Amino acid sequence: MALPAIYLSPHPHNFQNAKVLVTLEYGRLKPSVVEIRGPAAGDTQSHLTLCRLPAMETDTKLCICGATAVAHYLAPERMRGSGAKEAALVQQWLSFADNEVVQPACAWAFPVLGLLKHHKQAVDRAQLGLTKILRYLDDHLKLRTYLVGEGITLADIAISCSLLLPYKKGDRIYHQLRKLGSSLDWERACFTMDAKLSDAVAESFVRLHDEGVIYRSTRLVNWSCTLNSAISDIEVDKKELTGRTFLPVPSYPDKVEFGVLISFAYKIDGSDEEVVVATTRIETMLGDTAVAVHPQDPRYQNLKGKFVVHPFCDRKMAIVFDEFVDMNFGTGAVKITPAHDQNDYEVGMRHGLEFINIMDDNGYLINVPEPFLGMKRFVARKVVLDALKQKGLFKEVKDNPMVVPVCSRSKDIVEPLLKPQWYVHCAEMAKMAADVVRNGELKIIPETHLKTWFSWMDNIRDWCISRQLWWGHRTPAYFVTVNDPAVPAGVDADGKYWVSGRTEEIARQKAAKIFNVSPDQISLRQDEDVLDTWFSSGLFPFSIFGWPNETEDLKAFYPGTLLETGHDILFFWVARMVMLGLKLTGKLPFKEVYLHAIVRDAHGRKMSKSLGNVIDPLDVISGITLEGLHAQLLESNLDPREIERAKEAQKADYPVGIPECGTDALRFALCAYTSQGRDINLDVNRILGYRHFCNKLWNATKFAIRGLGDNFKPEEAAQSSSRGSLIDRWALSRLSYAVELCDRGFKQYDFPGVTTAIYNFWLYELCDVYLECLKPVFTGTDENAAGVARNVLYTCLDGALRLLSPFMPFVTEELYQRLPRRSVQDPPSIAVTSYPDCKECCWRDEELDRNVEFAMSITRTIRSLRADYNLTKTKADCYLTCLDKSTAAVVGLFSSYIQTLSYSRSVTILVDEDCPAGCALAIESDRCTVHLMLKGLIDAEKEVVKLRNKQGEVQKQIAKLREKMSKADYRTKVPPKIQETEAEKLKQSETELQKVEEAVMNFEKMI
Repeated sequence: MALPAIYLSPHPHNFQNAKVLVTLEYGRLKPSVVEIRGPAAGDTQSHLTLCRLPAMETDTKLCICGATAVAHYLAPERMRGSGAKEAALVQQWLSFADNEVVQPACAWAFPVLGLLKHHKQAVDRAQLGLTKILRYLDDHLKLRTYLVGEGITLADIAISCSLLLPYKKGDRIYHQLRKLGSSLDWERACFTMDAKLSDAVAESFVRLHDEGVIYRSTRLVNWSCTLNSAISDIEVDKKELTGRTFLPVPSYPDKVEFGVLISFAYKIDGSDEEVVVATTRIETMLGDTAVAVHPQDPRYQNLKGKFVVHPFCDRKMAIVFDEFVDMNFGTGAVKITPAHDQNDYEVGMRHGLEFINIMDDNGYLINVPEPFLGMKRFVARKVVLDALKQKGLFKEVKDNPMVVPVCSRSKDIVEPLLKPQWYVHCAEMAKMAADVVRNGELKIIPETHLKTWFSWMDNIRDWCISRQLWWGHRTPAYFVTVNDPAVPAGVDADGKYWVSGRTEEIARQKAAKIFNVSPDQISLRQDEDVLDTWFSSGLFPFSIFGWPNETEDLKAFYPGTLLETGHDILFFWVARMVMLGLKLTGKLPFKEVYLHAIVRDAHGRKMSKSLGNVIDPLDVISGITLEGLHAQLLESNLDPREIERAKEAQKADYPVGIPECGTDALRFALCAYTSQGRDINLDVNRILGYRHFCNKLWNATKFAIRGLGDNFKPEEAAQSSSRGSLIDRWALSRLSYAVELCDRGFKQYDFPGVTTAIYNFWLYELCDVYLECLKPVFTGTDENAAGVARNVLYTCLDGALRLLSPFMPFVTEELYQRLPRRSVQDPPSIAVTSYPDCKECCWRDEELDRNVEFAMSITRTIRSLRADYNLTKTKADCYLTCLDKSTAAVVGLFSSYIQTLSYSRSVTILVDEDCPAGCALAIESDRCTVHLMLKGLIDAEKEVVKLRNKQGEVQKQIAKLREKMSKADYRTKVPPKIQETEAEKLKQSETELQKVEEAVMNFEKMI
């Protein structure tokens, strides 16, 4: 049996090594310690990648990766926590060390070590974060020596080591996810460039190429001259212009003109006739090889078989007849540049036209005559226009609304260029992807996106997967040169001279077999291009589990059940996963796709670096000053000229920065915002409102725990609904209804419905009603009633916290830990408790709900009356006149609760009797009228004087508004929005006047 061994990270600043080594000093095991130096130094532990170190190999060959997991394995039982509660606390401190301490410690230390460029704002924020953490630890340790219990635990080791000079691999997105409380299997985190995933990419390319699904072809691609690469459709921003606009373009000192339509003429060969065409890209006319007109256009029937003459190039160009031309647009004649426009490319293919590429990879003109040769494309734009004017061929230039394709990364204008690239034949796979949705095997939620899905799948084009970048999965394809004079030399665009292989040697053997020569006669050149990121991403559902190998993980976890992602990548990622999953594994990668909304700024604009309006969730969680937001703009890829504009926008949106909202408030807000298929306009003020909701939860639970008492022990099972008072039973009924709404909402992916149900129960039912009704019970003498109420209150708190936990995991965990447990077998953390369901919470009583709602409506009416007469602290007698005896009987059941909640001195129920004089009146409904005794509580004469003054003011407002609205030109000159506002003001003023007059009458009766 092999001895256990610990493998340490080679990095000198890796604090995770310290966590393992310190724990090792306290443990029973004494394994050997191995310092891995990396493959370059000759280490061959291929199963232990550097990113998963430190790691441990046990004597049974079990491999444990990650510092926390190794430390937990090495630590003796007492250091993991004595008992379930202490163990849970130790785990919380471990999580705190990894998620809260490491990030600011790294940000502070790395610039000092020279591992990061020094950035004052980032360092200042890190220092502030660490100061807060140290203050928190200091407060926690004032009354104790250790973080948990009475001895050293893993908690103490983790926190201490995290505050050492740290080193941590990872990126900002991982940190954001951790701060957001994502409960993920972090040990399985992987990168698409990892060896396992790279093998799957090569395997899939080779399989698809061997089947002919992947093929080589020369076609138009989206080309970025700045990046020197083809880019995917998703990397192309569509900038809409309404007319003539000057845009900045990289490498051009002056802005370039777009949004204009230039008309010019081509002379007919052998005559004085001419054909007028128009274009938004006048420089591309140097690559024109034809003019197209519609076959039915009567204006051009005489031109069949004729040619036009290019004014600058020595060539004649055919006039072709094609139905793609719109006879009603412009002159009905269109210039055709097959090598630089997608529509023109298709026309060129149909009519066998010449394809002339006039642009190199950097945007300089080639294959054109002097003086245009070697010019940059947008410099040539002006020169070509001037040359047409000199030849008398220019006709006009006018504004033209258009869409300009812009590279999202470089901000360059995207150019369609002809390039030999690798393509995926998608028709068959797209049909399978469409069919699984049509027959119900795959469900897309919300269904509003089905139309988009079918539109893309039914009209799909082949997919270009070649990218000219330095970083990515290099294409496992090799160009073949055969060292045999009997075999003609091939060209790059000819797919027959390309072979694919998992290794170069395999490709060589394959090529030798294809060309029927010996392997030593084959020379190979691997394609320098890399594959589109979406190709490897499309394999992700199964490549992460070791495909193409039949691993245990693949058998256990593939296919999955649900994919949750944004609707903006439905085609780019979701469709590719479905197509490649079906093609390569024969299985759907998931059964359901839930498409969430896209987060936009408060004005509805898409968050983008180019606008400078991106909100970092960490800044919403922790807060950031306006100066901090400005500093982030300096790190962006914004043009310096745009930074000041972005700063002004930030100042308008966040004049004092973003306040600290916390993780729970942000999570809850995002879910509350999410309406299916819609975008989220993120308003930080609303998130701040949910932070106040967290405060309300905290205070309400603290009050409730005080009400439970120090020695309270909940019953082992939740009580039946037959026990307790009406309000106890009502509280359980409302909890049951909230559980029902949550269950329904989760099943329908209606997250706003779930958050609304939870919010309403906590705020309007538990806090506003039930807790208030319990105050006299807990201070009363009926111990039996108080005992039942305490158990009901505990059930409500326990259930409501569990309902809220997925949305607000941190505050609910903290509050849950303060609640007593029903039994010792209860889970130690709310994160692993069961979610409430309708079987557990089956106390719904709809009749009781209706009756309590009636009582609450009466209470609201009384409160409204009290507010009208400014009775903030004074209690008044209340008389309720009911429609009949049955109504009075219902009200009588809840009179004590009405009295408590309305802050009344007494509540008297009347049916046929008259109420005493001196009361203010308000109608709850046709079933009940409220009378509030004011006599003796206020000075009626003073109130009448005040109300008369108020009456005069309101009458003046009404008269002024009526005079303005009665003018003859009011309807025609005043904007409709202002008319609506003023009509609403008039209505409110008239209602206010009516209330004042009624109050005057009531007070005059008291005098």
